[in-house]
Amino acid sequence: MTDNNRVVIFDTTLRDGEQSPGATMSHAEKLEIAGLLDEMGVDIIEAGFPIASEGDFEAVKAIAQQAENSVICGLARANFKDIDRCYEAVKHARQPRIHTFIGTSPLHRAIPNLTMDEMADKIDETVSHARNLCDNVQWSPMDATRTEWDYLCRVIEIAIKAGATTINIPDTVGYTAPGESADLIRRLISTVPGADEVVFATHCHNDLGMATANSLAAVEGGARQIECTINGLGERAGNTALEEVVMAMKVRNDIMPFSTRIDSTKLMNISRRVAAVSGFAVQFNKAIVGKNAFAHESGIHQDGMLKNAETFEIMRPEDVGLTETNLVLGKHSGRAALRSKLADLGFELGDNQLKDVFVRFKALADQKKEVYDEDLIALMQVGSDVEDRIKLTALKVSCGMGLEKSAEMTLSIDGAETSVTATGDGPVDAAFNAVKQLFEHKARLQVYQVAAVTEGTDAQATVTVRLEEDGKIATGQSADVDTVVASVKAYVDALNRLLIRREKSGGDTPEVSYKDVS
Repeated sequence: MTDNNRVVIFDTTLRDGEQSPGATMSHAEKLEIAGLLDEMGVDIIEAGFPIASEGDFEAVKAIAQQAENSVICGLARANFKDIDRCYEAVKHARQPRIHTFIGTSPLHRAIPNLTMDEMADKIDETVSHARNLCDNVQWSPMDATRTEWDYLCRVIEIAIKAGATTINIPDTVGYTAPGESADLIRRLISTVPGADEVVFATHCHNDLGMATANSLAAVEGGARQIECTINGLGERAGNTALEEVVMAMKVRNDIMPFSTRIDSTKLMNISRRVAAVSGFAVQFNKAIVGKNAFAHESGIHQDGMLKNAETFEIMRPEDVGLTETNLVLGKHSGRAALRSKLADLGFELGDNQLKDVFVRFKALADQKKEVYDEDLIALMQVGSDVEDRIKLTALKVSCGMGLEKSAEMTLSIDGAETSVTATGDGPVDAAFNAVKQLFEHKARLQVYQVAAVTEGTDAQATVTVRLEEDGKIATGQSADVDTVVASVKAYVDALNRLLIRREKSGGDTPEVSYKDVS
């Protein structure tokens, strides 16, 4: 059990969040995000689904080995093979947890064609098996909010008797409303024998835009663990956003007298990193971490802010890790100034990392007179951690009204340079066609997204490209003051990532599907 007013934060960015189509992260990226979560004070990190693939297993194992403070959890379906594989990965952690689940609603029971009694027996034997391996076991009745009340109570009691220490109640399809969420948890705690001996958790999806409200309502009803993700990342409309529930309880502690271990000053940095590695940009008006969350444009708002910041702000920017500095960098700025500025922005770099970033910073500063905070953040976000087998070495485009759109391009592919001229509907289309001619592939373009980093005609463009090939998805990113150059670099980055995934899977080895898990 936990202190009655303390809410445990269970982050599933690396598991449920990564299930978002296109959000797949590399091994190094998973380790980085896990490290940031651990440092920020997340109680439990659901590091992945070890049985899904060898890559997932190795990532969970590595995260378990590096974690210093957080409990490291792995997901497993209700069978011995999944549970054994999960434990093999998480057992390396100082504090391991096995999270096993099964769909209990009528719709989900029909998939394995189990009767209520057969499923009850399966829950008993699999939770018991997990508990024999690990003292910390979480159990979830997937689609709990659409499971018959009597049966839900019955299987939860079975899971508790079998040794589960946490009972998670998933709103798998995001159908529940806040009043229902609170009432469900409250009734379960008061009805199920042994409920007072375990922690109840809530796992909400945002299909109707109520994930945060439902999670907070569940806490009011007696839940003491919230399952959430950074930026609300997750399948369909996403999961409960960690930053929203943490700051809601912090700002409105007068009516929600609960606490967490989260260091909120680290929220902005991890939000940026998750956005970068997942390829899912944070919408400007996103609560807490959106670009406009602390921006005030209307005259009335600006006048009020100048007189008293509390007029239109219920929390301070520094509470979530935003800092105001006046240091603008340029081409004459040195490494010390760059290191200091990046530290202000939440990026602590080693000497080798700083050396690499400094080279890219100088190249940018040669193109822009002044380099702003947003430029540096973009610089940090688009640094590739993959081997560049394909590199853009030269590009010249021709376009204009009434003119043929063409691109002359040179790529270095495994060290050998080749060139081609291609045409298209526009300069970007022509450039992408040139890439396809120089490096033939079957990848399909799913997303092409461009955003200006700052204001002004010299602004960098950040480009995100998502490619799909034989079920494998890879997201590439780049930033440059030349939008077409940034576009090609992002396209090539995605191709390099696809090549790695293709090699790791042996070319055509399918991965285990685990869509719509809790």
